[in-house]
Amino acid sequence: MNDVLAVILGGGKGTRLYPLTKDRSKPAVPIGGKYRLIDIPISNCLNSGINRIYVLTQYNSASLHRHINQTFKFDNFSGGFVEILAAEQTAETTAWYQGTADAVRRNLRHVASGRGQYVLVLGGDQLYRMDFQELAHFHAEKKADISVAVLPVDGSRASSFGILKTDDDLRLTEFYEKPGPEMLLGLEAPTPSSQVDGDKTYLASMGIYFFSRDVLIDALKASAEHDFGHNIIPEALRKYRVYGFPFNDYWEDIGTIRSFYKANLDLAIPDPPFSFYRVTAPIYSRPRFLPCSKILGCDLRETLLAEGCLIRKSSIFRSIIGIRSIVGDGSSIQNTLMMGADFYESAADRDATRLQGIPDVGIGRNCRIQNAIIDKNARIGKNVSISNLSNLQEHDGSNFFIRDGIVVIPKNAVIPDGSEI
Repeated sequence: MNDVLAVILGGGKGTRLYPLTKDRSKPAVPIGGKYRLIDIPISNCLNSGINRIYVLTQYNSASLHRHINQTFKFDNFSGGFVEILAAEQTAETTAWYQGTADAVRRNLRHVASGRGQYVLVLGGDQLYRMDFQELAHFHAEKKADISVAVLPVDGSRASSFGILKTDDDLRLTEFYEKPGPEMLLGLEAPTPSSQVDGDKTYLASMGIYFFSRDVLIDALKASAEHDFGHNIIPEALRKYRVYGFPFNDYWEDIGTIRSFYKANLDLAIPDPPFSFYRVTAPIYSRPRFLPCSKILGCDLRETLLAEGCLIRKSSIFRSIIGIRSIVGDGSSIQNTLMMGADFYESAADRDATRLQGIPDVGIGRNCRIQNAIIDKNARIGKNVSISNLSNLQEHDGSNFFIRDGIVVIPKNAVIPDGSEI
């Protein structure tokens, strides 16, 4: 694995995750109470023995840069690094990254100058756990030029992914990025097959690509196209040995508010499909040196509670309570992701904001909140009800949003006492 260089794509505007991406990039979005999405691919790399990692960033990247710099540090003798490559003007171009392939192409000088024979290209907004050593061994055994990680999906989801077909040796014969229903005819995976389970009849690209380095450089220099899924991989089928590496464990593309919300709440159920508790493959994040959480007279069930919280006489069910969260007496929280806060307010700060009629950071007394996402540093006053009783699916309010029927309270929002949403 010392011959592998990892390149993680920092994502674009992330419009489908708005308003969570209003002030941050997708990989910087908090997940699981104390982590950020970028922690997932970096941890998978480190657990697989890959310690030379570039992260390509462009949009709303300040918090992502700060998190990476504060989290992933290596000693001077390991030879490892997690280095940020931000979009920049050069003698060749002054444009922003135009797509996934264009972002890597613009940084080929870094890829080509380092040691190693292989390049692993990853997205920064997926939740999964993979041992990339298995992918590297598969690539070597097949004498592949390019290996694409694939997983089975059912017909209802197929049009959201790159769909492919393979021969009996798992070599790709066809690849279509987000095909329409009419194009899916004939793309079904052969059954019975060890690659397909039940009604999951298509093989989808996970956006995880393992390249022999010289092939990556050649493919990107030979094409002016901008995207791996739409352009580079389909074109490569005619020239290179491209194989599909089968993956049958949990994987979720965090592309929408609904998928993000569900992936988080699933962490709190008794037997979650993805767990942060695997000792042999931990997910690393920033050490914050916070105190233990204090729980006073509460009823907590199926809840993940991060460190540094203060919860008083409240009922919480199937929810994620993030770092430094404060919940007042008599509140009820159900099916909610609360991201917590970046800071603690001092007594003087609280007195000053209260004089202006602004609630404290956190959730006040006697609130009723369900089916919601509460972003960081939100100030929710006393006697607030958040439940979307009108069952709206899409709505933009003055200090809240509704996406896929889920109420989203954005970062730093203020919800006055007695509000009903």
